[in-house]
Amino acid sequence: MLQVPTIPPRARWRPAMAALVLLAVAAGCSPRPGAEPAAAAPAAQAPPAAADAGHDAHAAHAAHADAPVDAAPLPPAGQRWATDAPLRAGMARIRSAVEALQHGLMGHLTEAQQKDAAAQVDAAVADMIANCKLEPEADASLHGLLAPLVAGAGAVREGRFGQPELAAMQDALAQYPQRFDDPGWDQPAQE
Repeated sequence: MLQVPTIPPRARWRPAMAALVLLAVAAGCSPRPGAEPAAAAPAAQAPPAAADAGHDAHAAHAAHADAPVDAAPLPPAGQRWATDAPLRAGMARIRSAVEALQHGLMGHLTEAQQKDAAAQVDAAVADMIANCKLEPEADASLHGLLAPLVAGAGAVREGRFGQPELAAMQDALAQYPQRFDDPGWDQPAQE
């Protein structure tokens, strides 16, 4: 008789959450003409507006959704794109989570703490997408930065997080202040 392995109940939602976050990143967050800004999404779930935005924005953003960080559009020479409060807060939360993940690679965090840091990355990305008001070029550049961050969080959940994933996340964070004008970025990350 063929035995089918059972998936623990808690593990069933993780691939779906990761897929929703990636869908939201791929769908884009640039506002549609005449669209109302999306309300903030709860941290534990993907924003409902992201799925709706995908219908119109998906085709426009499909080309850059999976692009490497250095292939994403750059601002004009000598300039940086404007930021808003949700973007600044989300990137600060991600920076704190990535710093925690770095400590995790040194053996200073439990597996549960590392997964909590990955969940913080996912929640920050979901919040940024739900509240995004960036222009299309800035949005495309942000997606290039978010892709390795989401991928790194996914690697943590899947138990395959290592130095290469951490380096990709740190590279994305290093490029953020080069592309986006975030006056508070030079301040230490909040714990």
